[in-house]
Amino acid sequence: MGDIMNFEDLFKKSALHLDAFRSVSYIDILLGLLCAFAVGMFIYYIYKITFRGVVYSYNYNVTFVLMAMITSVIIMTISTNIVLSLGMVGALSIVRFRTAVKDPLDIVYMFWAIAVGIASGARLYPLALIGSAVIGLVLVLLSRKKIRSSPYLLIIRHADTAADELRSKLVRMSYQLKSKTVRKDFTELTLELRLRDDNTAFVNEISAIEGVSDVSLINYRGDYAQ
Repeated sequence: MGDIMNFEDLFKKSALHLDAFRSVSYIDILLGLLCAFAVGMFIYYIYKITFRGVVYSYNYNVTFVLMAMITSVIIMTISTNIVLSLGMVGALSIVRFRTAVKDPLDIVYMFWAIAVGIASGARLYPLALIGSAVIGLVLVLLSRKKIRSSPYLLIIRHADTAADELRSKLVRMSYQLKSKTVRKDFTELTLELRLRDDNTAFVNEISAIEGVSDVSLINYRGDYAQ
């Protein structure tokens, strides 16, 4: 019995009364939420200027701001008491998210928002601010590089009468032939090429050739270029 009591006393002293599990002041709460909101808005801005998909989702972008703030609240909650932390882990373990994320880069933004919330809730404000500034700079630089040279697939369906004029148009472009499908009434070409600064004016020129029935420009993520 004495051993059990000693173990309980040791557990209380080593776990329940750690400095990590203490009350959070109102100032800490406000600073944590303010830091999470500020960096969340920074993530919102970076996502908006680096977005290269088809349809920009405002609701999805706002989620990053709220995710950072909610995560900071969770971290501040579980840092006050070990019992609350265990209960929070059990409660969150039953949550299931079934929304499909098509772009892997969107997952990076989600983890970024969660990391900011953790750092803000743990009162590691310099880590949240400096780390986010560096991550944002890297994303902007990588996004600019992607704009300068983006891989696309050009799919052209044409009749035999348009072959010569189409060949003269394509000879001025740098491309690689990926596939060629010849049918009775038409020929379909799939070409790989790289564009700089999203210049797609040549698509209209090819479409205007007599005998060309369909022209599609698709990037490797499956997004259609407009």
